[in-house]
This record gives sequence, C-alpha cells and structure tokens, in this order.
Amino acid sequence: MKWLFSHRLPVAEMTIDIRSEAFNPWTEIQSYQSAQLPAGKYGATASFIGTMRDFNEGDGVQAMTLEHYPGMTENYLTKICNEAMQRWDIIDCLIIHRVGKVEPNDPIVLTVVWSAHRGAAFDACRYLMEELKSRAPFWKKESLASGERWVEKNSPG
Repeated sequence: MKWLFSHRLPVAEMTIDIRSEAFNPWTEIQSYQSAQLPAGKYGATASFIGTMRDFNEGDGVQAMTLEHYPGMTENYLTKICNEAMQRWDIIDCLIIHRVGKVEPNDPIVLTVVWSAHRGAAFDACRYLMEELKSRAPFWKKESLASGERWVEKNSPG
C-alpha cells in the first residue's frame, strides 16, 4: 500500500509505504531521489535503516512477525512526516516499513529526509524514527526456540 501526499514544493511528495515484501534500502533511496527530487534542490540526505536482530531481552530470536492496523498506521506516519516538515526546513521524506514475517538481518524500516542542509535532515530523520518507534501502531511477535512471545515494549534508542 502506497500513500502519496503533496508537500510545499510542487515537485516533491512524501511517501509512506507499508509492505510485506523485502526491500533494499539503498535501491529505494536511489530510486526515490531519481524519481521525486530534482537535481540540485537538496544538499543533505539523512537516512536510518532498522534491521532485525537475532536477539532480544537475552534470548535468541529466529524470526519476527510484524502486524499493523491498516489505515491507522499510514495516517500516523503521515502525521509525523507533516510534523517534521513543519518543524524543520526539509524538502521531502520517505518512510518504508515492513509487515509480515521478517528474519534476522532483514531491513524492517527505512526513514529518509532530504533538506538543503544537514542539520535539518539529521534532526527530522531522528524525529521520524523516534516517533515511529514509540507511538506508531505496529505489533511484534518474536519466534524463539522455546515458542513465541509478543514484544511489550521497544528497546531503548
């Protein structure tokens, strides 16, 4: 599911993409820049890639299933992108998040921000990731050697 929303620059759009398929973060960044951002309009690109660990709370984790509430999740991610665009002088942002079964070393989340300057890009990218981790409606169920368990809280940043 892909949601596109207009941004204050007519050539740029923010994109929120929740998907069940694996993705290559570097390809996604390059593709998005080529398709959505005119050359020379940005001087900084800040990104964060979250991948699945094979451990949590002292236990080995073999896989994880990520669930979300369709519509609500996309609306929340749109809200935090809009907040970032209002707080910092950024040109565009992209969030891609996996749902479904994920295995160790798979990318789970990608947040990217483009701006004229690095400070705004860094600050907005961190804001997006922290807000997403602390409040976005995603649920995680881990598969362990001993069975399955729901993750009750995210690990600290």
